[in-house]
Amino acid sequence: MSAPPLSVLLVEPPAPGLAQLLRAAGFAVTQAADAGAARSHDAVLLAAPTPAALAALLHGADLTLAALDAAVLVLTPVTDEATAAALLGLGVEDVISAADPALSRAIRHAVLRKRHESAARNAYATDLATGLPHQAQLLEHMTQLLALRERVPAPMVLLVLRIDGVGSVAARLGAEAANILRRKVAVRLRGGLRAGDVVAALGPDAFAVLLGHLEALADGERVASKLVRSLQQPLVVAGQPCAVSAAVGMALYPAHGKDAESLLRRATAQAASVATMGREGFAGHAERGAGGAANDDVAS
Repeated sequence: MSAPPLSVLLVEPPAPGLAQLLRAAGFAVTQAADAGAARSHDAVLLAAPTPAALAALLHGADLTLAALDAAVLVLTPVTDEATAAALLGLGVEDVISAADPALSRAIRHAVLRKRHESAARNAYATDLATGLPHQAQLLEHMTQLLALRERVPAPMVLLVLRIDGVGSVAARLGAEAANILRRKVAVRLRGGLRAGDVVAALGPDAFAVLLGHLEALADGERVASKLVRSLQQPLVVAGQPCAVSAAVGMALYPAHGKDAESLLRRATAQAASVATMGREGFAGHAERGAGGAANDDVAS
């Protein structure tokens, strides 16, 4: 069975006839006014026909966001090694002319490099018990988003949730049961967020939630309360009700810092210093034999 064609998002205005040439070369081509749909494509081609357009890419949102999810190539006839080097530093895979006969090969190679890079990052940056990114990957993602926020300002919030109850489950039911509980907590957190928000594992009893774009900073408190409430619902592991509670720390960009490490330190310190919420009330509910919630009978 042959592999599906590589999906290319061609951001307008493309070079004349480029879409037809790429389709003839076997690519599935979509044209759009911006790179907002980058996540659903293998490659994104950004046109920069003039020196001014090339320089503008350094300060725009399209490139940084697209490079998080797809192989980005900049198409330009302009020879500017300094700007090209800066673009590569922002995550661009290649800077090439749309008229270059090697364009098709460059796209395919860029997609392969992006896939290898993603596979390597996931192999070394994933919490095996939950399948979530861990701290190193979270910091890398935050750094990329913060670079974007410097050019396109918008509120951003990092939440750290310290979960109380994992250790007691490990002592009572064993280490694997504690890992199952962590996976269930991760499912609960993920279920209360938007697709673009990030959940990461920070250790055996802590999670981070990155809200990368908010309309207002007050929305961060609303989301934090929603996540805490979601953890007050029953969690069942190996047929046993398991009570958990959460203490939440919050760091706001730019009020509390402009780099990933500072924001993470603040949110973690706050989560460590405040009382947990929810376990006492939930424990009484569990002792009355509450039924499990959705996904709670899944062992992994």
